[in-house]
Amino acid sequence: MRKILAVLAAGVPLMAAVCLPTASADTQGTAAATPSPCSSMAVKAPAGTEVESVTAVRRPGGTIEGDGLLGGTVSGVPAFCEVTVTLTHPGDGDHARVQTWLPEQRWNGRFQAIGGSAYRAGDNGVGLGTAVKNGYAVTTTDAGVGDVLDTGWALDGEGRVDTALLENFASRSQHEAAAVGKEVVASVYGKSAAYSYFTGCSTGGRQGYTEAQRHPGDYDGILADAPAISWDEFEVATLWPQVVMNNEKTYPADCELDAFTAAAVKACDPQDGVRDGFVNDASRCDFDPRRLIGTKVVCHGKELTISAADAAVVRKIWDGPRTATGKKLWPGVPVGADLKGLAATSTPDADGNVKGTPFPVPAAWVAIWLKKDPSFDVSTITYSQFTELFRQSRAEYDEIIGTDDPDLSAFRDLGGKLLTWHGQTDQFIPTQGTVTYRRQVEREMGGTEKVDDFYRLFLAPDTDHCGLNGADGSADGLAALAAWVERGEAPRTLPATLVDSAGEHADRNLCGYPRVSRYRGHGDPALASSFRCLLPPRR
Repeated sequence: MRKILAVLAAGVPLMAAVCLPTASADTQGTAAATPSPCSSMAVKAPAGTEVESVTAVRRPGGTIEGDGLLGGTVSGVPAFCEVTVTLTHPGDGDHARVQTWLPEQRWNGRFQAIGGSAYRAGDNGVGLGTAVKNGYAVTTTDAGVGDVLDTGWALDGEGRVDTALLENFASRSQHEAAAVGKEVVASVYGKSAAYSYFTGCSTGGRQGYTEAQRHPGDYDGILADAPAISWDEFEVATLWPQVVMNNEKTYPADCELDAFTAAAVKACDPQDGVRDGFVNDASRCDFDPRRLIGTKVVCHGKELTISAADAAVVRKIWDGPRTATGKKLWPGVPVGADLKGLAATSTPDADGNVKGTPFPVPAAWVAIWLKKDPSFDVSTITYSQFTELFRQSRAEYDEIIGTDDPDLSAFRDLGGKLLTWHGQTDQFIPTQGTVTYRRQVEREMGGTEKVDDFYRLFLAPDTDHCGLNGADGSADGLAALAAWVERGEAPRTLPATLVDSAGEHADRNLCGYPRVSRYRGHGDPALASSFRCLLPPRR
């Protein structure tokens, strides 16, 4: 459990940072509204729901402790009114809580909603507190489900998928939270928010895309980072590294995996014109892991020699899942990403034997939603069974939680703006899945330039899952989105601070897809001004 906590805290740090920007939090031109007393109010039930309860409690602020597995804290939160509305869908037996926090003073006139992480549908308190600290009235929903690794809600008493709760988690509750949150804001402040935003990373990123696709009028702007779109496909696909190791009966040690990653980064670093510790276009890194065969590495005090079998496993993991006939099913783990995220193994037992340790999110999806058996042993999956599971997941769940509809015309026509950044070394959600979706939108909606009018994607070099919100660096995506929505200033680049493997910081202007960063040939590589954005050469 300690390892899972560490992985989730590093890989899904949405709670701690999606609401960090301050540049976008200035109070609107008119004086901020004075809230009415924090007291219970009548709330209109969104279509298809009933309101079970409404409570309002004044909170003094201070330091907010995040609940659940992710934890975290935020300090300096001003006093706020906490309104909790519990909804149910008649006949479904669900109880979805919508929580809205409203600052007593200095509301900036904006409404923000926050998405979730892994199997958690909403925020754990840290994101809410950060938003209030930055002047936002903010909403989140638990969708009637549980914490990040809580899947106890997935099956009903008869062992069947609880489709009502899955629909809540997939999309329904986010839309209802938007309606409830806006109504609460108008009731407390006596006027509606001037602008509304949705922010999220990972599961929260997928929820943002769901809003754009299915409920295009809910938000003026959506910041949806490292999005878990194509959920029905990528969740199965990210079990592939474990399937490979189990079928090849080869389990590279963590130090060996790190050696492959370090060698790939070293080989591909100069591709942007300068050796600076960053691979600016990981999709073009074609490092062959077989180059390390025979290399010796020291792992936990023991010298190991990288074998041909080790290299073959890493090659399959980087390539990504394929059918027995070689048909590509999904992108693999990006070259340069931490292979230990999805290809983790146990510590050796007394006899020196190890086994795979699957990341719990895809393992749960396969065992529970596909096999309908929480005790199913995913280590038994063969290559042919993997292909069957991939196709089964797509057939059963694409319409519910695929979140990959490329027709964003309604969102565009309503003036909505969608901004996404995705780390190029995301170890949990393959970056190229997001790129594939963006290309599908371009084909559907008239090409790159027309799509750029309302939807922009930025890829962050050497940045892991949700990493710009954590140890890998920072970027103020919400400030850029607000400038786009409120002042029409479309972001050509997204300023960011990156951190390389040695812990050195460098400023970069993330390039809007499909452009990539290229060194100008002079200047300090740690400065963004030493790089420019260019279209990559055709393959």
